[in-house]
Amino acid sequence: MGLEIIIFIAAILFGIFIYWRESNGNGLYRFINKIVNSKELQMKPNNKKGFVFGQAFLPRLVYVTGFLLLVAMVLQFLTPFKIFASYNGVSAFASVIAGTLIGTYVANFVIKSGDVIEEKSDSIEDVFHDTIEKGKDFIEDIKNKGEQAIESTSDKVSDAKEEVKEEAKSARERLKDKGLM
Repeated sequence: MGLEIIIFIAAILFGIFIYWRESNGNGLYRFINKIVNSKELQMKPNNKKGFVFGQAFLPRLVYVTGFLLLVAMVLQFLTPFKIFASYNGVSAFASVIAGTLIGTYVANFVIKSGDVIEEKSDSIEDVFHDTIEKGKDFIEDIKNKGEQAIESTSDKVSDAKEEVKEEAKSARERLKDKGLM
């Protein structure tokens, strides 16, 4: 079981490597495309599609399985390793196929996210600076509103004190008003 996990992890790394190589250039795919297809059906010069790069799941599965089956047949007949002679060999072969496919999708995710980050990095900086400026403006508005509120409350308090002073009568005047004096 330990060897199969190691093979699976190595297959994931192999899938990442294959995808990365095809994302940089697809010369072998172009060459086979020129041999197999007529002039009208050949791929355009700006097309970056490869065996695994830019392919849907099923063609990717077929190409990876076909390539690994070819490698396994060479190993089966030209070397002393007998891959298809036991259950462990077939299980390892299936793990290599699954790991390679998973590796291609991991590499696809990493490359696509790197492209998105590069595209959005300038706009992220602008958004960040705009947010900082808006925050500074917001703080200034709060300070100004606080100062205005303090000034208006102090004006109201002084007005209230003046009204109280004007309304305040002496005790003698209040008693006279009541008719007791």
